[in-house]
Formats: sequence, C-alpha cells, structure tokens
Amino acid sequence: MNIAIVSGEMSGDLLGAGLLTALRESQPHLAASGIGGPAMLRTGFTSLYDMERLAVMGLIEPLGRLPELFKIRRALLNHFTTHRPDIFIGIDSPDFNLGLELKLRQTGIPVVHYVSPSVWAWRKKRIYKIAKAVDLVLTLFPFEADFYREHHVPVQFVGHPLADLIPLESDKLMARRHLNLDCKATYIALLPGSRRNEIKYLAELFIITAATLLRARPTLKFITSAVNAERDREVQALCKKIAPQLAIDFFVGKSHEVMAAADVVLVTSGTATLETMLFKRPMVIAYRMAALTYQIARHLVKIPFIGLPNLLAKRALVPEFIQANASPENLASALLDFIDHPEKVVALEKEFLAIHHQLRRNANAQAAMAIQTLFQSRVPLNQTNSG
Repeated sequence: MNIAIVSGEMSGDLLGAGLLTALRESQPHLAASGIGGPAMLRTGFTSLYDMERLAVMGLIEPLGRLPELFKIRRALLNHFTTHRPDIFIGIDSPDFNLGLELKLRQTGIPVVHYVSPSVWAWRKKRIYKIAKAVDLVLTLFPFEADFYREHHVPVQFVGHPLADLIPLESDKLMARRHLNLDCKATYIALLPGSRRNEIKYLAELFIITAATLLRARPTLKFITSAVNAERDREVQALCKKIAPQLAIDFFVGKSHEVMAAADVVLVTSGTATLETMLFKRPMVIAYRMAALTYQIARHLVKIPFIGLPNLLAKRALVPEFIQANASPENLASALLDFIDHPEKVVALEKEFLAIHHQLRRNANAQAAMAIQTLFQSRVPLNQTNSG
C-alpha cells in the first residue's frame, strides 16, 4: 500500500503516527509521504514540507499566509497526481485539506478525512463540500458521526487514540515522583497551548492568574509543560517579565505527566481539555483570540460550549471563560472553587470516567481497519490475489 497523509499540527501528527503504526502491522512495506511532524517521521514517514508551515489558527490570522499555503497545496496536488497514492488521508486542518481532497478525489484517488471539521458547530454548509471531497470520514467522537449519518456522508466513529493511551486511573503520586515534585503540596497546572498564537493570547493571562492565586493562597505551587524548547523559552521569558516572583516548575514535552501530577488544571480550549478529562483532573477552560476574530466567530459559532468535556457531556461539567470573561479574577476564583470543594472533584471524576469508557475503542486499529477496507474495495481482484 502506498498512502499519502497531510497533517497540519501536533495533535494530527500524533494521530497520524498511531495510524501508520497500526497499518504497518498488516502492511509492513507500507510507503507513506506527505506532510507530518516528528511522531510521523519516527514511523518512517516522508514529509515533503515542514508541518509548522501549516500550523495557523483563527479566522483573520491565516490571511497573511495564504500565498504560501496555496503554493504548498498546488505543489502537493501536482506531486500526488504524478505519484499517485492508493489512498489520500487528510488529518484535521480542514481549510487546507478539503480543497486538496476534492481535487485528488476528482482524479480517482480514494480520500479519507480523519478528524471531523467542526461542521456541527459552525459553517454547516461545509458538509456538502465534504460529501464531494471524501469517500469516508473517520470521527473521534460519537456525536460527530451522528451528524454525518444525518447528512448521508459515509462515516465511522473510531474513538479517540488518547482514550486508549491514557489509563482509566492515573497515579498522581507516581507522576509527582517522576517530575521530582512535592508529594504533599497543592499544584495547579498551567497549560496555555502549543501554538504560537495561543502563547501570545493566553500565556500572559495564565501567569497573571497564577500570581493572583498565590496572593490568595501562598502555599499553592504551579507547574507547566511546553510542547518544545522554543515555546518553553517564550513562556519562561514572559514569566520573568510579568511575575518574576512567581515560582513555576517548567517542563518540556511532559504535558501528560504535568496533568497527572496536578490537583487542578488551567487549560486552553482544544485537545488538552480532552487529555485533562482523561486524566480525571478538574479543570478551568480559558480562551482568547484576536478581537476581530472573536467578533466574527461569536456570530458564526452555534454551540453552547467550547470545551470538549462539556461538548461530550452536552452540559457544563467544567467552567469555561472566553475573551473578556477570561480574566485573572474569574479564572482564579473558579480554580479555587475546585480546591475548596473536593466533593465537586469526586463527582467530576465519575463523569469523566464514563466518557473515557465511551471513547476507548482501540482507535488506531479501528481507523487502520477502515482504511484497509477502503483500499481492498478499490484494488482489482487479480491484484488482491497476487498481493
């Protein structure tokens, strides 16, 4: 099997790596190329461009990058129409991938889109473009699959690989020993995100919130983990500039350990909220973006929540604060509420465990099986027999 994959960010890179590993169990000579990050590269994947070039967010911010993004997409289209893969798999990054998928499918290449765009939340008419662009959508969450079935788009709910990876019970003391932390202290994890724009809009807010908490509770301790050394330097520099008196334990590439070690987590909206939920830690979700982006988004987005735990539960399990409401005072108050009311934490853990079970479906194997089935349906019988 020869497959093409395009992933535009770190979470997609991890999904791609898990999928490739599962596919290689039955296809040891699998060839895979496209765009991916370090996790995919470790599986033997060939990346034609640096994945960081696709990692843009927001409604307005990507506009300045459009010429470069269009150039990369044209080059990929030329490459894959010349060196035709058996299947093309777009992982997330719908604004980049769907246009490429549509054109590749028109040439007869089977297309899978892995990770549903948020069509259930905003720009619902994209469902018609998706229907034309793909042969199959693989979703991480059950409510997404329901939406596609309603619109007669081929879909399979595969579960979330993180629900398979993260144990149903996490050991806080073991995580603290691993990070060399105080086993008796109360720790708040600060996780402002992995993208450059998230650091820009949220890191300062999180640091000021930590300083606010420390004034109220001088015994509190703080931990954080950056996705790489560059993000770590950015956050540490901000901390020294804004709150030099604040003692934070900094780690790189240790977000799961930091979540497991924490009593409460302050986290930005996105995959990290799902991870925090899977570690059964109470959290407060915050999100800020460029003012113009927010003004546009608030009129377009038609969902009551931004955090995945709340979306999955279909109710407000954990507090969310967006834009101006994401103030240090509001965030500090919500975090302290969990610390002061352990019974709320116990109730939340039970809710999180039930959702964890729902998402735990051996996702990598499920996704690989779906792709294998699509591949076999497209391979001529004599080729299948000879292979």
